[in-house]
Amino acid sequence: MTPDPLNLTLTAIPGFRVGHWTDAVGLTGCTVILCPDAGAVASASFLGPSPGTREGVLLAPEKKVERVHALLLTGGSAFGLAAAGGVVRVLEERGVGHETPWARVPLVPAAVVYDLGVGDPQARPGEREGELAARAASAAPVERGRVGAGTGTTAGKYLGVGAVPGGLGSAHLERHGVAVGALAVVNPIGDVLDERGGVLAGPGTGPGAAAFTPGDVESTTLIVVATEHLLTKAECRRLADAAQTALGRVIHPSHTPWDGDSAFVLSAASRPPADPLLLVALVQEAVCAAVRDAVRCARGLGR
Repeated sequence: MTPDPLNLTLTAIPGFRVGHWTDAVGLTGCTVILCPDAGAVASASFLGPSPGTREGVLLAPEKKVERVHALLLTGGSAFGLAAAGGVVRVLEERGVGHETPWARVPLVPAAVVYDLGVGDPQARPGEREGELAARAASAAPVERGRVGAGTGTTAGKYLGVGAVPGGLGSAHLERHGVAVGALAVVNPIGDVLDERGGVLAGPGTGPGAAAFTPGDVESTTLIVVATEHLLTKAECRRLADAAQTALGRVIHPSHTPWDGDSAFVLSAASRPPADPLLLVALVQEAVCAAVRDAVRCARGLGR
């Protein structure tokens, strides 16, 4: 795990907190992103053909509810979606949720990565683990590397040999008064590319490759982007699409038949709208930086 004392991570965006639960033996885990108590305007883009999600439909721009209260990213494939129940429990206890006549209902979309072939396939995050991750969430710099949902992730699996650690990474960018944060859980079948287009993570690259034995080729990269700038739900969706296109820059090949790539955008809506072109550019740069940060931290290289 790599600390970031300068907080060049998603939690540099005020109001957002991140917590992990990690199983270093079973090689799985989960990560929770808590939104401001009033929730965050949210939407998502699911371009990978094999996504595993909870409440993904709720995030479509035409659906009624605009704000969510947390996101769960988890290992354990579809089994790991159960961890969202623990996050809901913590938020209900704190009085956070969508107001209804009889109760506040916390809205917690979730997405999974397939890590069952890396560690113990019976080690899966559940409600208790989701609760622990939610209680651990803080505004401190995000811990990165082989932690949380990135614990059992790998990259460069398309040859069937030499997969390397994928990990969890994060980035924060600010220019001309516009700020975005990104978090990535990196588990693609393709290679991760560096800033010059060379292979940063793929077959045979880097230390630790021999310790990974690829299982089935189910793969996925999960992206979360957060900002304070005011966005509508439809604008969040367009930014989520932009985040997906950034994966094509940093992962090759991307969005393959074995990937379930999911991108979420969260707006605290606490600052005036930003220039849309600058916002798109920063989102795409932050996504690429978070993906590269994940594999560098997972291999102990840091930024």
